[in-house]
Amino acid sequence: MTDVINDENGGRSNGQPNGQPKRSRKVDEERRRLLRSMAVGGVVTCAALAGLLQHRMAHAESRLRPPGALDEEAFLAACIKCGQCVQVCPIRAIHLGDLDEGLGNGVPYIVARDQACDFSCDATQCILACPTGALSHLIDKKEQVKMGVAKLAAPDACLARKGLGHKGTARGGGFSGVLRYPEVDRWKAQRVAGRTYELDLCDLCVRHCPIEGAIALEPVSPDPADKRRTPVVEASCVGCGVCEMMCPSEPVAIRIEVLTTDREPKGRHA
Repeated sequence: MTDVINDENGGRSNGQPNGQPKRSRKVDEERRRLLRSMAVGGVVTCAALAGLLQHRMAHAESRLRPPGALDEEAFLAACIKCGQCVQVCPIRAIHLGDLDEGLGNGVPYIVARDQACDFSCDATQCILACPTGALSHLIDKKEQVKMGVAKLAAPDACLARKGLGHKGTARGGGFSGVLRYPEVDRWKAQRVAGRTYELDLCDLCVRHCPIEGAIALEPVSPDPADKRRTPVVEASCVGCGVCEMMCPSEPVAIRIEVLTTDREPKGRHA
């Protein structure tokens, strides 16, 4: 039986040092062990999140920005993430960055393969809607835009380089993207899936480029009987992404590379 003694204050104890019950000491030890585990877990979690954040920030930095966007660093500093550019885009090409994208959270971007900027609004609506000038107010026509530059990323996938044509829709009947066809409607974009082609030689990237002379098909060889052609991107390319969206090849043969702060092309994450 545990001896019961009186302490100096007239209290009772069970004979344990300092009058502390054995169960209380055990609870304290378990609490300390739990706190140590939580601390270690916190360090591991923070390290993992730091790596994820770095990855996501790198992902955000390679996003294709809307027409008129300043250099990336200046753009991120000026953009207040108000979403006005998203609201006025007539073809819903502009999206806002997700919560896990670090500095890219709430920042507008375009996924050209899903929906390119086809300049249905002549590249002025999103620019005029921007209240801070993150989309430069100095631009008043589409030819002044510089979102990126088209690049033949997968030459072996290009139908024109194989001398092949294309029949049917550009991206399949389920594709939700739209494109302005001036010969059909000057302002209202039409569903890409609603238009079919019968091309002896695929030229969709050239045919639908909204910037005159920005891309052309040139012979692969000097042989006049050789049907093969290769897309050649000119300096006037603004990086709108229409060529990427309309390319029927999988994997996509031509892609837009965004421009870094020093205005050099940078590969884009899928």
